[in-house]
Amino acid sequence: MARRLLVAALAVALTLMAVMSSTAAETGSWQHVPVPAQVRPQAGLNEAVALGPDRAWAVGADAVGREAPGFPLVLRWNGTAWQRQSLPGIGWQGELLSIAATSPTAVWAVGRDSAGGARLLRFDGTAWHESRPPRGVVLTEVVAGGGEIWLIGSRDGAQVLLRRDGRGWQDVPAPPGAVYGLHVLAADDVWAAGETASGAAVSHWNGRTWQQTVVDGFPRSAVGSVLAVSPTEVWAGGTAGFVGGPPGRPIPPLLVRWDGQEWSRVTVPADFGSISSLTPGASGGLAWVSVAGSQKWGQPGSSPPLVPGPDFLAWNGQSFTEYGEPAVAGEGDSRTLRLAPVPGTATVWSVGRAAGPENTFAPRVLRFG
Repeated sequence: MARRLLVAALAVALTLMAVMSSTAAETGSWQHVPVPAQVRPQAGLNEAVALGPDRAWAVGADAVGREAPGFPLVLRWNGTAWQRQSLPGIGWQGELLSIAATSPTAVWAVGRDSAGGARLLRFDGTAWHESRPPRGVVLTEVVAGGGEIWLIGSRDGAQVLLRRDGRGWQDVPAPPGAVYGLHVLAADDVWAAGETASGAAVSHWNGRTWQQTVVDGFPRSAVGSVLAVSPTEVWAGGTAGFVGGPPGRPIPPLLVRWDGQEWSRVTVPADFGSISSLTPGASGGLAWVSVAGSQKWGQPGSSPPLVPGPDFLAWNGQSFTEYGEPAVAGEGDSRTLRLAPVPGTATVWSVGRAAGPENTFAPRVLRFG
């Protein structure tokens, strides 16, 4: 009897915790988190990675002028505040584009210097060091997953994918077209998001070959972010294509989903913009979608005809809840929104760069949870 009562009590407690967690997610909001005072206003962030509530990094560039290049920038979250990281011996000008980690002692960042050369940095748990990049490769992104580290780049204008093994960086055949994003589950289980001449494409690597599917055949459509939840649930996001129209015409967002049988388009509550990031929750399922440049049609006859749309979409398994980024004094909206979940929690970071006065920009860090 006592055992049954204990089991019942635990069940009730778990139910209450789930309800409270759900309620908190529904009533929560995105909050602005300041960057260190040493970071100058004309700076921007490109990507972040989190390994825990008190351990996250963000990379970008500091003091970027209208013509002069800036300097590589690394910020670290210690659980209380963001702090600028020292980069001893790294004096080149340029920026860091991407960051990923397999552990607190294996954090990788890729960048590009002012001469266009590839730069590769590694944090060993104590300090950042330069690491020799693969020869002849222009790097754009580093991706971690399943204990793996992969690089996306190009060599002599051709797409290049590289995987790190015990001997260094090894080329992996690339699928046709362009690859803009990866989700790495294991060395023989990798999903790639990109585009081909036929439209937006998602490809799967089984360790030997790529199987590619055009997920949206409209001209100029492309996907840049992919999230594999299970063999029967994969998401990809980017922009839908368009034909004709005046220069600068807004482009619709594109979100597609694989159910194990076919890919289908998922409607999002934004008429224009780009799906810039997909991120999982603590359970591994899709939790958040960010929409850069989000806009909606206003009421018929309204001027201007377009109004701001949601910057973030929370997915509960059936529908989206819309969220906007908070207003920040003296700054405009974010130009980029890249998400970084905190493993095992409901917290997620967003980093990018926001519009500043007189065509300048400023680093932007937001947090939910």
